[in-house]
Amino acid sequence: MMNDALADKELVVGGKVLKSRLVVGTGKYASYEQMQDALEVSGADVITVAVRRERLVDAEGRSLLDFIDTDKYTILPNTAGCFTAEDAVRVSRLGREILDQLDNPGKEWVKLEVLNDKKTLLPDPVGTLEALKELVADGFKVLCYTSDDPVMACKLKEAGAASVMPAGSPIGSGQGVLNQNNMRIILELLKEGDADYPVIVDAGVGTASDVTIAMELGADGVLLNTGIAHAKDPIRMAGAMKAALEAGRQSYLAGRIEKRLYATASSPWSGVISYIPGE
Repeated sequence: MMNDALADKELVVGGKVLKSRLVVGTGKYASYEQMQDALEVSGADVITVAVRRERLVDAEGRSLLDFIDTDKYTILPNTAGCFTAEDAVRVSRLGREILDQLDNPGKEWVKLEVLNDKKTLLPDPVGTLEALKELVADGFKVLCYTSDDPVMACKLKEAGAASVMPAGSPIGSGQGVLNQNNMRIILELLKEGDADYPVIVDAGVGTASDVTIAMELGADGVLLNTGIAHAKDPIRMAGAMKAALEAGRQSYLAGRIEKRLYATASSPWSGVISYIPGE
């Protein structure tokens, strides 16, 4: 049993406590039933949903929201597929209306994405900042998707983002955290004098080790979708991602050993009965 002195802090985003540091998406699954099972196994209590109307209904006319327990999960609406600040703001307000009708605690939240193009799905920094300012002024708690640019990350925090969410690598690419140095810089800058400011790695996660690396760098959480939904066995992968996040967080809190060029013996040299070369 863990000593109380070693217990982790709660993760608070936009005034709400997240029980799990893993946030998972609801898209790209083979079926809504598979999605339900993956969400359960992941242990997530916050899930993200694309608000666009055509994404909420499947080919059989069934609503995605009918397969989500809105009393159990906090829904984080996202503006996926928006390429202008104007569209992102409109979609955010639509999401708020839907969740207000459901009386879900995520109704004042939005995961903001303003993309530059369909090929790279990289964020448009100008449009993102413009939309963020308008949404903050409208009372939203904005979790803001961005690149791994430390300068832009700081500007988004200064503009009022409830959480800055730098991409480990391009959306859906499965490449993991490509630039660990930039991620370290972002964490250092955003947490300077504000240690509890939430930084959540968003996008590019392909497998469990990617999640562990992000958490060992000091990220407060990881948001992912494709890494689970497009795995050969999404349910098993959901469990793996949960375990990887917990392992990475505990490893970060424990503090890794210093890397050394040469070996360091685990046992003392005194009292050895054999010859030691060079001595």
